[in-house]
Amino acid sequence: MNFTIARKEKIGYGLGDMASHVGLDNVIIFLTFYYTDVVGLPAAFVGTMFLLARTADAIIDPAMGYLADRTKSRWGKFRPWMLWLALPFGASCLLTYAVPESLTLTGKMVFATISYTFMMLMYTAINIPYCSMGAVITPNNEDRISLQSYRFFLATLGGAMSTFLMMPLAQYLGGEDKLMGYRWAMAIMASATVIMFWLCFAWTRERINAPATHNNYLAELRDLLRNDQWRVVAALVVTNIGFGVIRLGAMMYFVTYYLGSASYFMWMLGAHILGKAAGSALAKRLTRNYSKVQMFGYCCVLVGVLSIALFFAPKSVYVLVPLTFIISTFYQATTTLMWVMMADVADYGEWLQGKRMDGVIFSTFLAVLKLGMAISGAIVGWTLGLSGYVANAPHQTSTAMYCIVALFTVVPGVLSLLSFAALRWYKLDDNTMKSINLARQNLA
Repeated sequence: MNFTIARKEKIGYGLGDMASHVGLDNVIIFLTFYYTDVVGLPAAFVGTMFLLARTADAIIDPAMGYLADRTKSRWGKFRPWMLWLALPFGASCLLTYAVPESLTLTGKMVFATISYTFMMLMYTAINIPYCSMGAVITPNNEDRISLQSYRFFLATLGGAMSTFLMMPLAQYLGGEDKLMGYRWAMAIMASATVIMFWLCFAWTRERINAPATHNNYLAELRDLLRNDQWRVVAALVVTNIGFGVIRLGAMMYFVTYYLGSASYFMWMLGAHILGKAAGSALAKRLTRNYSKVQMFGYCCVLVGVLSIALFFAPKSVYVLVPLTFIISTFYQATTTLMWVMMADVADYGEWLQGKRMDGVIFSTFLAVLKLGMAISGAIVGWTLGLSGYVANAPHQTSTAMYCIVALFTVVPGVLSLLSFAALRWYKLDDNTMKSINLARQNLA
């Protein structure tokens, strides 16, 4: 059977993650500032709200995967969620930036809590079927790598749109009325996410047909934990996301206090975003002569060594910006290949246990990813707090400065090398996956 997929379908699939990042990256980067400086909510309340909502979101992930695996429709198991939830997701993004000015402080806190929790719920509800869909569009290894390359290239573009357009749009549309400016700016972006998800639905197809499962939820989780390759990739997810969260979380402190000017932040962030786009496009080329597992390992070592080398690099943006671009390029290549490895885990689980659990597998990977994000973000805060860091101080202590630089360089570098070390237990190389897929096709 020919599973080759066209470029239009790859773009269509990528538009789904582009939509997610237009909405989510905007919330991650700007929502704290919006709540504290525009709406006037207490910073302590905002931090607590984020923590509780994200924890609840991670808990809900496996349940959404369980539900997606049991979906029956003429469009498949995962595609219809792009159609059904595109509009609710867009509306949820808009509601986070629609806190009414007329409410009391308590009313604003209640509105913010409900709208933000609703947005995270909608993100989970549409993103888990979306991620799961990548495993059933094609079993072909090269097409899977290409599919994820398109996905992450467009996701990076969506994140860049949120990063660079939100503030100018808010200022242009709202003028002195910041509340109105943010609301209209998000209305435009939310509308774009709805269209992108609908195109994702229209331009993709599910080619691997597996019957909707009806097993006990806890039994499926037990089966999942018995999948040794799920455990290995889960470890890769934690170290991979830890690299990105810690490095990006420390970037502003690095440029402000180590390089001496916050104005360098956009240069470093721009190099990071361009590097991610390049890495997404480069992933498939890198696997032409080497297997994805080999290339994942090579990139992890290169990223780890270069990150640690940054600790000793000259204090110059002319050196640090190009190195940031290179590191981000090969880091994104590992992220792209890691999602292909997740799809292989689903195939392996079906071959090993006789049932396909894409939704549960990808939802638990996303739960692990969110847990890794939470831990990594805490590491940044804890390290700064214990080092004696003082916010807005003209000079930091030598210990605080050492920790800031280490958070941006050495700590992510070590995590990347740990990813390489974890590959020792990963056995789903290209030849193994060909044998597994051939066996699955013969059984079908």
